[in-house]
Amino acid sequence: MANYYLLKTEPSEYSFAELMKDGVTQWDGVKNPTAVMHMRAMKAGDGLVIYETGNVKTAVGRATVVSANAKDPKNPVVKIKAGAVLEKAISLEEIKKEKIFRESPLIKIGRLSVVPLTKEQFEFLVGKQ
Repeated sequence: MANYYLLKTEPSEYSFAELMKDGVTQWDGVKNPTAVMHMRAMKAGDGLVIYETGNVKTAVGRATVVSANAKDPKNPVVKIKAGAVLEKAISLEEIKKEKIFRESPLIKIGRLSVVPLTKEQFEFLVGKQ
C-alpha cells in the first residue's frame, strides 16, 4: 500500500520543470527533524505531489519515490522520479479552503518541507476526485 507526501521546493533552487528535465533526482537538503522523519518513512512506489514555494505557493506536479534508504537516520537518501504536470495547479489559498486539509501539517506547520498526505488529500491535489 502506497503512502503519499507533498514535497516543497523553492523554484529558484530546483523547480518541477527541472525535475521533469532530469527525470530522476535525489531529494536532499531537508534539515527539519519532522520532515526528515517523514523522509525516513518513504518507500519505493509512494506517491508525491511537488509544491513550489516562494511567491508561487502552488502544487504543480506529480512524482514517485524510486528508492529510499534510511541507513543514516539524520540524512535519508530518497530518489524520486518525475511524473506529470498537474492538470490544474492548486494554490495554497485553494488548499486552505478544503475541509480535508484543515488538520494537515501543510496548513498547521507552514515551514515543513515534507508533508504526509492522506489518500483523499493526494487525490484532491492530483485531480482524482
